Amino acid sequence: MKTLSARYRQAHKEAKWAVGLAIAYFIWWYISAYAFSSTEITTTLPELYWGFPLWFLLACIIGPILFTVLCGLMVKFIYQDMSLEIEKDSDHE
Repeated sequence: MKTLSARYRQAHKEAKWAVGLAIAYFIWWYISAYAFSSTEITTTLPELYWGFPLWFLLACIIGPILFTVLCGLMVKFIYQDMSLEIEKDSDHE
């Protein structure tokens, strides 16, 4: 990855993956927080999983752990180490 245009292509690819993962995390959080919370006003406590309501467990505990692992996998397999040395493609760059 020595040319400037190849580095730009790789940087755009990495940026798209990062934005996509951030959007996926927001969607995960939103669905977990609002779809699994109870809409009824009740006087009883909600069913708990390991001491937490399901919406909290998914949105605030499992989600960050899952997306941290996905972020690590993205960095390992998608991102590439690039040199900061510039070699032009042609005389016009």
